[in-house]
Amino acid sequence: MVAGVRALLVLLLCQVLLGGSAGLIPEVGRRKFSESGKESPQQSEDILNEFELRLLNMFGLKRRPSPSKGAVVPQYMVDLYHMHAGSGDQDHRRARAGPGQHQERAASRANTIRSFHHEESLESLSSISGKTTQQFFFNLTSIPGEELITSAEMRIFRDQVLGAITNNSSGNHRINIYEVIKPSVSSMEPITRLLDTRLVHHSQSKWESFDVSPAVMRWTMEGLTNHGFVVEVVHLDNERSDSKRHVRISRSLHEDEETWPQIRPLLVTFSHDGKGHVLHKREKRQARSKQKRKHKSSCRRHALYVDFSDVGWNDWIVAPPGYHAFYCQGECPFPLADHLNSTNHAIVQTLVNSVNTNIPKACCVPTELSAISLLYLDEYEKVILKNYQDMAVEGCGCR
Repeated sequence: MVAGVRALLVLLLCQVLLGGSAGLIPEVGRRKFSESGKESPQQSEDILNEFELRLLNMFGLKRRPSPSKGAVVPQYMVDLYHMHAGSGDQDHRRARAGPGQHQERAASRANTIRSFHHEESLESLSSISGKTTQQFFFNLTSIPGEELITSAEMRIFRDQVLGAITNNSSGNHRINIYEVIKPSVSSMEPITRLLDTRLVHHSQSKWESFDVSPAVMRWTMEGLTNHGFVVEVVHLDNERSDSKRHVRISRSLHEDEETWPQIRPLLVTFSHDGKGHVLHKREKRQARSKQKRKHKSSCRRHALYVDFSDVGWNDWIVAPPGYHAFYCQGECPFPLADHLNSTNHAIVQTLVNSVNTNIPKACCVPTELSAISLLYLDEYEKVILKNYQDMAVEGCGCR
């Protein structure tokens, strides 16, 4: 019974999303579908695999993501999801130094947000009198070529160091972010270009955000080689060498292994793939006035909640756990009533059907659809927040 319900749920989801085509069915549902169909088990499996690929392609994925247990979802991305989905306690998110006005402006031109952790194996750390430099590389090859980068930021977490400020120290330092134009050769320093800079006070623990849009745009849109970034921490008070601990830009030998994944440097890109609305224009469902009770068999919207755990996608979709997709079903009887939200063509078609049954009746279909935001891990374990259009039925009609 449970297997049948799950298979039906997925088939209904695919009817809503793909106009009648089937889609991903969990393993239990696959067996149920295969047993009930006339095709051979291999034919049924091939059909279901093809449907799964079609549905994944709708999400811009070439294959089903299978993230490892160690895959990390940055809290910043979770906060961005809640901000754009309009859920969660806003004051609680602000207390955690979540997304601010800069991020809201960046997202106002994007429908996709991607996050990247740096490649730790390619780190390069050096320290000379008065400053500490760290070289980072972020692999951005998973960004599709058709996406237009609108903004990019690097986020660095600053640790408070107790007792760091003395009578002769104000505790100020400057963080400079450079694009590497040409990597270092032998003992020569790399050739760099300054991207952003900020004067900070190391008595606080907080995230700092730096605009690195020009570099990321050059790499992704102009085809220039990505050589990474240099983060330079300049200690303005001429403090001793232990001052490098004031800004935690690399893994500490004493760092808690559970803490480091959430505070390591993060690169976030804001982009648009040319499809649908931007993230900040979340479509809110309009309350509809109550109408007289119509015949139950007439075309109308029906409840359908899609639980991603039921369709076997909860291991790579982070949020939401599911959503109300709804679906349209019902008759379009002659004559078509006003509440059936019919087009002129549907009215004419229904009229012709009343005298010539060879012409089909108008169909009950979605007439209004809304978008939802999904936070998920892709095939490369990169965390993505994306706005997907036409995911939930808002109104039905005869067409």
